[in-house]
Amino acid sequence: MKYQDLIAACQEDWTAYTEHAFVQQLAKGTLEQSCFLHYLKQDFLFLKQYARAYALAIYKARTLEDMRRALPTVYNLLDSETAHHVEYCAQWGLTEADLENEAEDFGTVAYTRYVLDAGMTGDLVDLYAALAPCSVGYGVIGKKLLEDESTVIEGNPYASWIELYSGDDYQSSVMTGMEHFNKLLAEIDINSQRGQNLVDVFKTATRMEIAFWQQGLNAK
Repeated sequence: MKYQDLIAACQEDWTAYTEHAFVQQLAKGTLEQSCFLHYLKQDFLFLKQYARAYALAIYKARTLEDMRRALPTVYNLLDSETAHHVEYCAQWGLTEADLENEAEDFGTVAYTRYVLDAGMTGDLVDLYAALAPCSVGYGVIGKKLLEDESTVIEGNPYASWIELYSGDDYQSSVMTGMEHFNKLLAEIDINSQRGQNLVDVFKTATRMEIAFWQQGLNAK
């Protein structure tokens, strides 16, 4: 099986995630600023836990190759992605320390701890199945927004977000990660009990992503 099979197995949820109203409004620049700021604060906290999960991937790995695969993502999460959030929030006088002291919403707690639990109780493949909806989904969304003629870049207050996730660096990182994930999935039959368990993990994490968008959209 491949990661594309996991997407196909939960296509309805995947579409609801990648085409969520939050994303649509962000693309047009019509998303209320309070919604985006709330999302950005929570996403900063999410990225901290996501970095822990990728660090867990190093611990769960059985080979040096698998250990090395996770390391660049940990650096990227702790550097460019979090830096973007800090830079953006500086417009409102918020510092990195302010963001770290922000209280986690229930949706943020539920999602991040689910991913960590999937990794702690399962193996490396279970962990990547829980991580993939975020990394792959943002890549899909970024690419789609860049190619969509209805997306507004000039004058869009959220243009830097679109540029970050549609950019070559992020897109290349996602593809490299998914090629590795596909190697780990290669010997697994999606119709086996093992395969169905991975579908459940991937689908749950995808639904968590939908809830995360909605959490931001509700913050009006």
